[in-house]
Amino acid sequence: MFPIRDHNPSNGTPFVTYALIALNILVFLGYAGTFTDEARLVAFFDQWALIPARLTAGEGYATLITSMFLHGGLLHIAGNMLFLWIFGDNLEDAFGHIGFLAFYLACGVLAGLAQVWPAPESTVPMVGASGAIAGVMGAYLLLYPRARVDILVILIVFIRIIALPAWVMLGFWFAIQLVNSYTSFGLDGGGVAHLAHSGGFAAGLLLTLPYWLRAGGPGFWRRNHGAPPHAPTPIPRRTTSIPTVRRRR
Repeated sequence: MFPIRDHNPSNGTPFVTYALIALNILVFLGYAGTFTDEARLVAFFDQWALIPARLTAGEGYATLITSMFLHGGLLHIAGNMLFLWIFGDNLEDAFGHIGFLAFYLACGVLAGLAQVWPAPESTVPMVGASGAIAGVMGAYLLLYPRARVDILVILIVFIRIIALPAWVMLGFWFAIQLVNSYTSFGLDGGGVAHLAHSGGFAAGLLLTLPYWLRAGGPGFWRRNHGAPPHAPTPIPRRTTSIPTVRRRR
C-alpha cells in the first residue's frame, strides 16, 4: 500500500512545503557524488548525521536539525518527499506558514530523540526526514481522518489504485511502525529508524491536540466531515481512446 495523492488541495500556496521539498532535494544533490566514495560518505555523515553517542556526549546538537535534510539514497528521498507533498499542504493551511515550519522541525527533533532514547551509545548515523514527516502524518490523522487518499496496491500481479479514508491508511502505517519499533527496540532496525517514525507520529498527534481542541474537537470533525474544510478535487476516471469494435452478425 503506497499513497500517491489525496483528494484535498490546499486553499493557498503551501510555500513552506514546497521549500522543504526543494531544500531536501538540493542538499541531496549536493552530496550525491559521495555515494560512490564510501570514505567521503562516512565522513560526511559523521559530521552532519544524528549519532546518538555523540549527542549523549554533549556534542552535535545541531545534527538534530541537519540530519532531517539528509537521505541514504534516491528511493529514500523520493518516498519521503512524496509523503510530504501529499500530506503537508493541508497542514500548512491549518497552521500557517511559520507555524507549520515550527511544527515540522519540532516533530523531527522529537523523532530523533525517540530513536536516541533506547540506544544512547549507538554510533550508527541516522538520516532522513521520515520522523518529521511522520509528525505531519500524525497531525493529518487527527485533523482529517476521513479525507480520501489514493493508494497504489501491489499484490504480486494485482495492481490497482483505490481510495481509502486517511485513518485507514495512516492507522495501518502507524501500526506497522509500532510493531517494528517493538521488535527492533534498542537495535538498528535493519537500517530503518522505526522508533523515529513512531515517535514522530506520536509527537505530531500530541502537538496538534491543542489546535484540534480549540477548533472544537469532535465538533471540528462534524463541521468538516473529518476532511479539510474545502471541496475535494474531483479525480477524473481514466478512459481509453481505443474504439469499440462490434462483432458482425
